[in-house]
Amino acid sequence: MEKVIQTLKRRDGERRIPVLKMEIDYELQTLFDAMQASDQKQIEKSKRILERLRNELQRLEG
Repeated sequence: MEKVIQTLKRRDGERRIPVLKMEIDYELQTLFDAMQASDQKQIEKSKRILERLRNELQRLEG
């Protein structure tokens, strides 16, 4: 049973990676726009989001 659960988790992770990469791209664009506008609040928010997304991506790929 545990092998079945591990297989399902692996498949979910494999599906999540491309979506996660798109989310990172979107947030990088949001960060760039905030930097252009000197919006410190959005800059900090985007950095926190990117950190969370990076950690999730590392966990899924590693």
